[in-house]
Amino acid sequence: MSGSRTGRPPVQRAARRPAAPHPPRENPVRRLHTRARRAWDRPLTAYYLIFGGSLLIIVLGLMMVYSASQITALQMSLPGSYFFRKQLLAAAIGGVLLFAAARMPIKLHRALAYPILAGAVFLMALVQVPGIGVAVNGNQNWIALGGSFQLQPSEFGKLALVLWGADLLARKQDKKLLAQWKHMLVPLVPVAFMLLGLIMLGGDMGTAIILAAILFGLLWLAGAPTRLFAGVLSIAALLGVILIKTSPNRMARLQCIGATEPGPGDSCWQAVHGIYALASGGLFGSGLGASVEKWGQLPEAHTDFIFAVTGEELGLAGTLSVLALFAALGYAGIRVAGRTEDPFVRYAAGGVTTWIAAQAVINMGAVLGLLPIAGVPLPLFSYGRSALLPTMFAIGLMITFAREEPGARAALAMRQPRFGKKRAGGAMLEQGPRRWNTMRRRASAARTSGER
Repeated sequence: MSGSRTGRPPVQRAARRPAAPHPPRENPVRRLHTRARRAWDRPLTAYYLIFGGSLLIIVLGLMMVYSASQITALQMSLPGSYFFRKQLLAAAIGGVLLFAAARMPIKLHRALAYPILAGAVFLMALVQVPGIGVAVNGNQNWIALGGSFQLQPSEFGKLALVLWGADLLARKQDKKLLAQWKHMLVPLVPVAFMLLGLIMLGGDMGTAIILAAILFGLLWLAGAPTRLFAGVLSIAALLGVILIKTSPNRMARLQCIGATEPGPGDSCWQAVHGIYALASGGLFGSGLGASVEKWGQLPEAHTDFIFAVTGEELGLAGTLSVLALFAALGYAGIRVAGRTEDPFVRYAAGGVTTWIAAQAVINMGAVLGLLPIAGVPLPLFSYGRSALLPTMFAIGLMITFAREEPGARAALAMRQPRFGKKRAGGAMLEQGPRRWNTMRRRASAARTSGER
């Protein structure tokens, strides 16, 4: 009998199990992409992008208006903060409009479409009355309201076209009339051309281009056939060519695209010095308030060419930051328009997004020398009270729409303050996933805003 020296039977050792294979490590780039995609797909992404992006643009714009307008104010024997204080007051009034628009129900926005359109048409016609209309830089599109305050009614015409056009197309879609080309064009295109005509009577072609972009955006969202869309676009392009050819001032601006020298008679002075400002900024700029071009070299430094001063003082990093904020705002608007089931929300969100994106592209393109100088401000950023007020109202409108996204209302309702949880019998009641799932089912089963 075999055994150990102690007489005990040998210990039977268990066979070693093979080590379990480690799961393959996930690619860090793919993991980052997955997390970013989940963040973008959250219900409140558009809500935060619209609110946070527009707020950052306004705050940064106020800072740059103060920096870019000091020299101009001092040259006019005014306090250095003169333009900044006026813009700050307009931003405060615009904040009230934004908050009011964000709290309004969608039905009330639709009800305001016709009064806003009628008011805009009346004011735009009033501009042409002698003694009431005021000409600024050769364009008569302002109304003097007493003191130093002037109103530009064409800025409110953009908001009017968005609201009225969205309501009109939504009503026709509900009645299944958009399949007929005459219902798609009439009365949308005639009213839009009436607004364009009132604007062009004052000579403001830049604002007319933005209004035309809003019209084409609405037609595109309504599903206009390619031939119909191309026909309207061809007519607008032909009218634009005629208006440019018959105006020496517009032809001179067109010839300044890509200019690197002021040219004969300094006809390209503004365009060239805008490029000089951007080129001297470098990567991180010369510092806030340290711009050289704003000392009388760059005309309209705090209005149409504030993007050039931003590039000079904050550098490439500053200009790319502004560009990224507008890109985020545009993405949020497209997302809201694409996810909604309410036709009015889709048309209005698309119209506002087209308005802000087209105006930003035209302004930045002119500063970069890629487009002719159109004389339009950078939305929410440049100095201009008449431009800031309707744009901030439109941002409030977009915030209302963002709350109507699937799951957004449920997510907003679930937001609880850290120390505001309910108590029952002295114990804290945690809000578990059951309530979240219930609210998600309620949100998915809810009717669209247009049916309430």
